[in-house]
Amino acid sequence: MRIAFFDTHRFDRTAFEEANAGFGHALTWFEPRLTPQTVGLAAGFPGVCSFVNDRLDAACLQALAQGGTRLVALRSAGFNHVDLVEAERLGLTVVRVPEYSPQAVAEHTAALVLALNRKVHRAYARVREWNFSLDGLVGFDLYGKTVALVGLGRIGRATARIFHGFGCKLLAVDPRLSGSDARAQGLEPVTLEDALARADVLSLHVPLTPGTRHLIDAAALARMKPGAMLINTGRGALIDSHALLEALKSGHLGAAGLDVYEEEEGIFFQDLSGQVLQDDVLARLLTFPNVLITAHQAFLTREALHAIARTTLESVTRFERGEPLGATEVRAEQVLPR
Repeated sequence: MRIAFFDTHRFDRTAFEEANAGFGHALTWFEPRLTPQTVGLAAGFPGVCSFVNDRLDAACLQALAQGGTRLVALRSAGFNHVDLVEAERLGLTVVRVPEYSPQAVAEHTAALVLALNRKVHRAYARVREWNFSLDGLVGFDLYGKTVALVGLGRIGRATARIFHGFGCKLLAVDPRLSGSDARAQGLEPVTLEDALARADVLSLHVPLTPGTRHLIDAAALARMKPGAMLINTGRGALIDSHALLEALKSGHLGAAGLDVYEEEEGIFFQDLSGQVLQDDVLARLLTFPNVLITAHQAFLTREALHAIARTTLESVTRFERGEPLGATEVRAEQVLPR
């Protein structure tokens, strides 16, 4: 099948071209994000492959259908950027990558916690300027601390295993988690309110849905333990960024590690080093010494990239052959994890 890839980067091309040796699809690469303004590039392609910050709204999907596209392949597990109701109305099939490497995201979560706690980012900058002072770099032992995980899907469970290894007490916020399952993993099931009050580290691993948008708002931040650390490797809009800024300015929140940001579209995955950053909230967050932001890179390991490419191309092949798509197919009534 001829597939148009949007919002592409060198790491995408390398992984997909290697994986495609076993499939033989015709891959065409476009650097722009897929939006109503760029959708004309997909005309004549029966398949398109999009990334997390593309904008597949009704207008874009209608143009895709008119141009002959029949399959939309998401090289991600998240799908909140797609109007699934309109896709089904148009007869467009949408597939995703339900699992690539939970360990990649879980390990990045741990990396953010460790770097923030031991001030690694600040120490690195100091030493490069020959400043070997240790003042202001005091951290804490993770051993014995309370880590709350909001969402116990594949990534949340992988994260739990890592922090269990550090000797942390683990709280789990997930209504689908049974008591026996929690005990088997060394987890204590709690409500979000309880987790906010008790956690030294709160880490988010839930999908973005209408019910989880701004799950961490001003009220939730106020209920957090003073000096606690907030980590988000899920979806940016799980946190109200304006409220986060205020909690940091007041000193109530001890630190924040973010791999995602609610207004990241058009910013992340781009080199803006020669420009003025137009997002005032993000610019302000970047000035805090107790905030560490990475640009949606938690998934970025060789193993994850190869799994994404292989799963995506397998789905394209099954679609082309008229075979069942299984768990990779996304429908409007589904709410699925990252």
